[in-house]
Amino acid sequence: MFVPRRSLPPLNAVRAFEAAARLGSFKEAAAELSVTHGAVSQQIRLLEEWLGAPALFRRSVRRVVLTPAGAALLAEFAPALDRISAAVQQHRERRGDAVVAVLRVNALATFSLRWLLPRMSRFRAEHPDIEVRLATSNDPVDALPERFDVVIRGGPDTFHGFSSRFLVSERRLPVCSPSLRTQVPLNEIADLAKHTLLHVTSMPRLWRDWLTEAGQSALEPAAALTFDHFYLTIQAALDGLGVAMGPTALIADDLAAGRLVTPFPAISLPARSYFAYFPAGRSNDPHSAVFCDWLEQQGRMTG
Repeated sequence: MFVPRRSLPPLNAVRAFEAAARLGSFKEAAAELSVTHGAVSQQIRLLEEWLGAPALFRRSVRRVVLTPAGAALLAEFAPALDRISAAVQQHRERRGDAVVAVLRVNALATFSLRWLLPRMSRFRAEHPDIEVRLATSNDPVDALPERFDVVIRGGPDTFHGFSSRFLVSERRLPVCSPSLRTQVPLNEIADLAKHTLLHVTSMPRLWRDWLTEAGQSALEPAAALTFDHFYLTIQAALDGLGVAMGPTALIADDLAAGRLVTPFPAISLPARSYFAYFPAGRSNDPHSAVFCDWLEQQGRMTG
């Protein structure tokens, strides 16, 4: 019995289209695929000619935007490519005779260092069939240069082509080492005037907002130190260099172990929670679901 061949477009053209559609740029798609800008344009034209359909993109000086025809095609192509990628990973990644699922995760550096990595040994012990490959960055979810199965960022936010789920809640409040509090008493908010306040460049108003909330907006500290990452600010507090505004989720282990103390626990600032974001077609992936179920469980334990 004759079985007709599937009518499939050129795979390179499909990859070029999906990358350009996801990134909104032929130039960025070319960089991701390690080809020239002209090669991406040529592949897009090839796909348009093969389909015999209207143009897939509206082109501008800097960006490209999907036409309705392009958006409809992406909705079908992206999940299909994800399934192909997942199938290839399952066949390529093996330990002995057991297939190991590879889960590509991108998370914020401070969250990874202070919260995720200290817990990863537990996840590996509970789920030896899932290998988590972690990368860190602060890039927006929809601007990452490569595709990940799970992206952990603040939220809740909405990104085209991504779904999300809550993981860990957070607030911010002053923290310091027990030894610092012993050396320079910190019993009243006014006592902060005798201390060094530790700042992070990405949130320059954090201390000022907290002092306003505490009714001490005019307070001036003895000194100030500023760092370019939250994890450096937390480490400086651990080392007794001053008082930091601690993210509650990321200092939970230090508080439990007594390495840090909260002199004014009744006053805190709201903060963005941590969310997991999934590319289109990956929100129902069982391994991503297992990982995020576990993260959410760990988050409840943290709280």
